[in-house]
Amino acid sequence: MDKGIAVINIFGEVEGHNSLPGGAKTTKYEEIIPWCAGIELNDDIKGVLVLINTTGGDVESGLSIAEALASVSKPVVTVVLGGGHSIGVPLAVAGDYSFIVKSATMIVHPIRVAGVTLGARQNFYYIEKMQDRIIDFIVSHSDITENQVKALMFNTKELSKDIGSVLVGAQAVKCGIIKSEGGLSDAVNKLYDLIKNENDSRIS
Repeated sequence: MDKGIAVINIFGEVEGHNSLPGGAKTTKYEEIIPWCAGIELNDDIKGVLVLINTTGGDVESGLSIAEALASVSKPVVTVVLGGGHSIGVPLAVAGDYSFIVKSATMIVHPIRVAGVTLGARQNFYYIEKMQDRIIDFIVSHSDITENQVKALMFNTKELSKDIGSVLVGAQAVKCGIIKSEGGLSDAVNKLYDLIKNENDSRIS
């Protein structure tokens, strides 16, 4: 923390309830969520900067982190520095304002299920409901519509072995997922502006 700013790193793969191999770079929900609670309880922290470079990972865990970030009452600014793939998309839009650097990418695709899945209707219903939760979160925290998100997710013309879309830098801004193209200095300056605006509103 510096000058009242807390920094949260979301990198590598978002880990689920089972630990990934020791050599994997991971983001652990059991660390990030308590940090969010600590930030909320600490009056010395005035804002949060979230640095994102993730390949995605566990859907439930990633969405829980996104919900925790979104529920922090202090200004939160996110910046995608390398990748904001898969569940990284909700994480990237979880703040009050979002940035993406010119060379960063975001992959928007439907939920993928690893391993064997029983072909019961209840399993497909659960996956569908989880998909809806992700879409609803993205739509409610960005400027993209539900139909636009679904069009990106179920695009069959871009990825040779999968369905989905790859957005590079300004493309993520143009479609409405990310607010602005910019890097660290832009994100920090925006965060200070949000903090100042919040302080001014309290005084008035």
